[in-house]
Parts: sequence; C-alpha cells; structure tokens
Amino acid sequence: MSVTKGQIRSWSRMGQRATFFGVAMPELAKEDESLMVLTADLAQLSNLSRFAEQFPEQFLNVGIAEQDMVGIASGLAMEGYHVFATTYASFLAVRDLEQVRQHVAHLNLNVKLVGTAAGVVAARSGIAHWASEDIAFMRALPNMTVMSAADGLQAYYMALYSARYDGPMYIRLSGGPGCPIVYDESYVFEPGRISFLQRGSDVALIGTGLMVHEAMETAKLLEQSGISCTVADMHTIKPVDQHSLWEIFNGHRLIVTMEEHNVVGGMGSAVAEYKATLANTPPQMLIGFPDAFSDAGAPRYIWEHFGITAPQVAEKIVKRLRGSEHD
Repeated sequence: MSVTKGQIRSWSRMGQRATFFGVAMPELAKEDESLMVLTADLAQLSNLSRFAEQFPEQFLNVGIAEQDMVGIASGLAMEGYHVFATTYASFLAVRDLEQVRQHVAHLNLNVKLVGTAAGVVAARSGIAHWASEDIAFMRALPNMTVMSAADGLQAYYMALYSARYDGPMYIRLSGGPGCPIVYDESYVFEPGRISFLQRGSDVALIGTGLMVHEAMETAKLLEQSGISCTVADMHTIKPVDQHSLWEIFNGHRLIVTMEEHNVVGGMGSAVAEYKATLANTPPQMLIGFPDAFSDAGAPRYIWEHFGITAPQVAEKIVKRLRGSEHD
C-alpha cells in the first residue's frame, strides 16, 4: 500500500508498538494464515486487542510466562507456523535469553521476537523494565538479525519485511505514543542498509531507534557552530552495513554513534568492531548509557542524567573538535 502524510502523522501519535501490531499485523494476517502472534499478557498495551478479535485462531496470549512464550513460539515454528512473539524488550532479552539462545537462535527458527518499550520508555517502573542491554545480548547470538525502528513508519516497514524474512529476528521498538517523525512518504526502507538523512563533511552522527531523531536535532545545533554533519540511521544493527560504514569513515573527521542503550555491546560497539579492522579511520565517540544503572524516572530525565540529549551531545562534540584542533 502507498503511505500518506496523514498515515505517518497518525502512526506518530500511535507510536511504534501500536503501528507494528495494530496496523501492520492485521494486514499480514489476512495474507498469511500461517502467521501467529504470541504475547505475554500485553495484548492491550501492544494494541493487539483488535488483532485478537479479527484473527482469534492466529493469536495466543500465554499470560505472564515470557519464557514459556518463547518455547511455544519455537514449537509452532517447527510445525511450519510463522511466529511473532512479543513482550517488553527487557523481558525478551534478559528473562528469556536462555530460551531465545537454545531454541530460536540455535535451531535457526522462523521466529520474530519483537521487544517493545525498549530503552527507558518504561523506566518509571524500575530497572526491571529498562532495556539497555538488549542489543548487546541479541546481536551476540548466531543466526539472529537485529533491527531497531526510528519511527512509526519504519516500524511499519519492518513488520512487512520481517514477515517475508525466513529466520530468527529481533526487532527493537522504542518510545510510546507521540513518537517523533523521522521519515516522510518518500522513504524507501532498505533492510541491511544504513539510511542517510543528510550529508555533511565534518561529523557523522550515526543513530538508531529514537536517537535518530535526536541526531537530527544535534546536527541542527552543530550547524549553528559551522560544523557540517552527516546524519545516518543504522536501523539494521546485525548484520552490519560495512559498505556504508566504510564510506562514512572515509569522509568525516569524527564518528559519533548515538543509542538509547548501554555503550557496552550496543550499536556503537558494532560500528567500532568493524572500524577496528580498518586502517586510518577517524576517532569515534560512543553516546549512550554508561556502564551504570540509574534511579527510576521519566525517560527524558534519564536521557539528561546520562547526557544523551541533543544539546548535551552537541556540546560534547564541539569540545572534542576544539580539543583536537589544539592537539
């Protein structure tokens, strides 16, 4: 279907999770009777209530039993079903990690794991609902593709793509209702390829998830200081788009990776791992959560506490560039 400006605005208000499950999943279920959606007692929060009413034979709520959900999803996949299993990202990546590793990844099953409320959108509920390690855990698993949506439109396209993809996949959905718009109706989703939102020559800002919009805002601030920025969206974290990264490394003075995730093992680490194999690459700043926990609070409070908002990032970059000029 062709996407309109009105739909993009609507999906922004709904948020990534509601767009993925409330818009894309019903479309896909009509086309594929083998598609099954499993949730661990989050039908209402994941906007799956309408799906459950329309497709009762393709929906299963396992209750508050996230590890059982992954086991059931694996069994269904072995019987030929195309399975989407969803709960909070913190539960999928931490509580369910053994089941995901032993069953989904090791057996290379056609199960799509959709982690919602990634990052710190649910941080008011405490550290149990804080998903700041999920990228690290999931990308370390063989056979696992890892994606992170920047806005509602991209979440919609990820749902469509993942339904065609055969194999294990972890899809990270962050933010809540009122998710910032990154892309317009001209956007073409290219799985596995970094998306460029603008091109510059001094600093490359590589974001993922909600940090893509924050990177755009950072670029605006830096341009006021005469710093030319590239803004790139690394929506596919595994496998790494080496071709685009090589292009980025060869055209900038500084690489800045931005993520709502621990800097240990996240998207920035994936970039650094590839960069370490090359000679004569520019330095890299890793923007994300430090290797530490925080008190519960609103998402923006935690972002500011750890210094990952656009004004804070822009200030760090200016200081870094000025420091390098004086070296």
